[in-house]
Amino acid sequence: MIINIASHNPTKIKALREIIRDYDNLNLAAVIDVDGCSRVSEQPITLEETILGAMNRAREAFKDCDYSVGLESGLMAVPYTQSGYMDVCACAIFDGHNYYLGLSSAWEPPAKIVQYIIQEGLDMNEAAFKAGLTPNKKVGSAEGLVGIVTKGKLSRKEYTKEAIRMALIHLDK
Repeated sequence: MIINIASHNPTKIKALREIIRDYDNLNLAAVIDVDGCSRVSEQPITLEETILGAMNRAREAFKDCDYSVGLESGLMAVPYTQSGYMDVCACAIFDGHNYYLGLSSAWEPPAKIVQYIIQEGLDMNEAAFKAGLTPNKKVGSAEGLVGIVTKGKLSRKEYTKEAIRMALIHLDK
């Protein structure tokens, strides 16, 4: 079995490889990283755009495989939060005909980060760097901003695994 993942981000690839170990029908699958464009904003700011980005990535990655996986993190408006937004990771698994969707837990980035994203059009990496929260300009390929704000209690990899696990509900036969 082959599962293509529409990402070259090592954190996302590790998340998928680790999570499928828990599934008897998937644990021997080869995971291959391939290109897959989201066809949405660099930093999605709605839940719909985030899910659509994951679906687009999964569809584009579906070549010579049994399943393809698209992952997209983005903001969504959430009432009563301090910044007005929370971040969530969407996973779309595609079998050539159907999509199977899952979401991670949602969390509220610091208000300054949201401000940089909404008002200046920065992505999460750029906003975290500009705010001085990290010297790593590619924090999303490492612990992620979620790893920084939770002081390591939840890494980007584990957060991504949540979304994948929720999408895999439909494939756990």
